[in-house]
Amino acid sequence: MAPQPDDPSGHVPHRAIALVGPQGSGKSALFEALLTASGTPPARRAAQRGPGTELRLAHCRVAGSEWSILDCPGSVEFTYQAEAALAAADLAVVVCDAAPARGASLAPLFRRLEETGTPAIVVINKIDTLAGTIRESLAALQGQTRRKLVLRQIPIRDGEAVTGYVDLVSERAYRYRRGEPSERVDLPDAVQARKGEARSELLETLADHDDALLEKILDDLSPEPAEIYRPLHHGEGSGAVMSVLLTSAERSSGIQRLWKTLRHDVPSAAETAARRGVEGTGAPLAQVFRTLQAGHAGRLSFVRAWRGVLEDGMALDGQRVGGIYRFPGGEMEKVRQAVAGDLVALGRLEGARTGAVLGGPAPLPFPEPPPPSLALGIAPEARNDDVRLSTGLQRLAEEDPALTVTQDAESGTTVLGGQGEIHLRAALDRLAALTGVKLRTAPPPVAFRETIRHAVTQHARLKRQTGGHGQFADVKLQIAPRPRGSGFHFDEKVVGGSVPKRFIPAIAQAAEEATRKGPLGQPVVDIAVILLDGGFHAVDSSDMAFATATRMAMQEGLATAGPFLLEPVQDVAVSTPAGFTSTVQRLLTGRRGQILGFSAKDGWDGWDEVQALVPAAELGDFIIELRSQTQGLGSFVHRFDHLAEVRSR
Repeated sequence: MAPQPDDPSGHVPHRAIALVGPQGSGKSALFEALLTASGTPPARRAAQRGPGTELRLAHCRVAGSEWSILDCPGSVEFTYQAEAALAAADLAVVVCDAAPARGASLAPLFRRLEETGTPAIVVINKIDTLAGTIRESLAALQGQTRRKLVLRQIPIRDGEAVTGYVDLVSERAYRYRRGEPSERVDLPDAVQARKGEARSELLETLADHDDALLEKILDDLSPEPAEIYRPLHHGEGSGAVMSVLLTSAERSSGIQRLWKTLRHDVPSAAETAARRGVEGTGAPLAQVFRTLQAGHAGRLSFVRAWRGVLEDGMALDGQRVGGIYRFPGGEMEKVRQAVAGDLVALGRLEGARTGAVLGGPAPLPFPEPPPPSLALGIAPEARNDDVRLSTGLQRLAEEDPALTVTQDAESGTTVLGGQGEIHLRAALDRLAALTGVKLRTAPPPVAFRETIRHAVTQHARLKRQTGGHGQFADVKLQIAPRPRGSGFHFDEKVVGGSVPKRFIPAIAQAAEEATRKGPLGQPVVDIAVILLDGGFHAVDSSDMAFATATRMAMQEGLATAGPFLLEPVQDVAVSTPAGFTSTVQRLLTGRRGQILGFSAKDGWDGWDEVQALVPAAELGDFIIELRSQTQGLGSFVHRFDHLAEVRSR
């Protein structure tokens, strides 16, 4: 079936789904299988960059409806792209494999769906690899979500191999055929009992949300499929339930049945717009969910059109739309217009940022980018590439809001922050493609400080005669430690006018300036400087002379006052499945962390939050080890807590 253009009248339904789930679950294979089954095979050279680290969009037509399919990266480091896609979708297709041990990896995604109220179904992919029972797989998934999972299909086995399934709504059996639609077969005797049990569970769950179905069950009557589909659709739309279906995308098994489910269960664009608070009438309205620098096509703003008709050349928020693009099979194609419900890319809207609402104010929330978990200091190998690098970083941050670009105030180092090693590596590759600049990378600087152990009194005299007016100043300073976090303080206790009042501001300023770099090479904090005494010359003394003498006294005094290094200590909160709590505690103590305690994570059954104080210098690559030791599930946030003396492990 060839892709067809939008109907200008807007009567062709437009619906959008987002394929989400952990890495390795087979989302990209399912993405391609859905397109192939629709009659729009995936393009070999799609306009967007490849699977794995990039969000992909493709369009197809099925049974008179136009479909937008978003294939979201599965790596936890690219979660923000998936969250942005969910903001543009009518329904999430949560893709997972059959292994119960991987159920915990879905907990963060299920929480996000619950928080946003996004309707969803679950697809257990790679069903041909099912080693245990479907009950075990379902129980592992149910433990990660508050929504009730309803099994729509049960597998048929031939020995250990899964060869087909029973549809619990229609009570029909199908046999998988590799690369072809499943074939209807007689219901095997071996699954009769299990089918009856599973169907009863399905009906009982749905009856909790549908009085008419409940009456049927109480009267011991068998409901018609339409009487089951109705509460299924309502339950999924309200977020009360999630259907569970079975596929093997690489074998093209179960794909036609999945399409049938999507056609019945995916809310319309109008329903989604209403759920998100968009009024049905008014000027054209769209929201940007992705930004991409697309080579010769320039800047592309991927949007969900929520209302009205978007036309090439029209003005949106004062900017002219420079092209509208759809992606049949993933291949970029220019079109004249887009109607409500469609996902398209708009060209050359330079002022539109990811998350922006175009066409007027509307209550369209958008996910906030997560704080960085890993950072790198970057610099061009050639100094004359500074401007190109700066421009490239700006474009990179516009493409991916989960990246941060900051400037370390002390060292001047440009720091690129991201969600992990893979995320930063992909960002550097993208930066090289955008700019052609060769980069040097290094760990970002840590904001060490220094202070002193004891008070000293330091005298300094400046006396220079160079012909004409000379330079003379004499100061006697007391330099003393202050409590941690007290900062710098200056005072004067001069008696008898030994230092005229007019010179004291210059002394105070010079004393504070001298703390910018102490004897250990770091800024000095938490000290008090008191001017005790001094001397002046009526002709040769000046602000400059007293400032110079003060700097001399500070340099010598700080060096003899027992200087020592301070390091920033962060208040760290680590989220982890409870089974890894002791592992996380060992990781933290191994990084000089002080465990403050742990407790159940609020709203997350089976998860803990571990609190600790950890030196910032130890957190540089902590996320890499944390994910390695928690099956990729652990995450952390941190904030500055205090400065503490640097101590060895």
